[in-house]
Amino acid sequence: MSDIIIERKWCMPSRHTFTIKPIKELLEEELTKGIWLDPFAGENSPVPIKYRNDLNPDIKAKYHMDAIEFLKQFEDGSVDGILHDPPYSFRQATECYKKFGRENLGNGGITNMKYWKLVKDEAARVIKPEGKAICFGWNSMGLGKNRGFKMKRVLLVPHGGSQNDTLVTVEVKRNG
Repeated sequence: MSDIIIERKWCMPSRHTFTIKPIKELLEEELTKGIWLDPFAGENSPVPIKYRNDLNPDIKAKYHMDAIEFLKQFEDGSVDGILHDPPYSFRQATECYKKFGRENLGNGGITNMKYWKLVKDEAARVIKPEGKAICFGWNSMGLGKNRGFKMKRVLLVPHGGSQNDTLVTVEVKRNG
């Protein structure tokens, strides 16, 4: 028997993920006290300003760096959790980063799976045991068991019509 909570809650789409009502409610429940990072903060991140990163210099964030470089600043096991809400497709990532002259980031570029693997590797590295990874996208992969995480919760948010669903996973880092 699985101990994963799976929920499905319909809601209109928004390009601002954290403003979607069921997602906002999940974050209110899951965001615990402590140090949380948001390497792809956008405009509505619930993470405190000093731990927010976004390439867009117009976004109210302390850092405006590549996500990998942002995460490398933190020690192993030093944070309580991460919100992982990157662009959901290579097309979105290319459009987003191109605006800032960053379409060809290191490690083969943002349309190379190695880049996105390295982002997840760095995220997993900095989360302390029993810390959380809350991941957003069009799939339910999260950071994954191979990086030491156990899936606790999945929220499926269908938006109707031809809109892609938004999937949110909540994982906890296992000890050892």
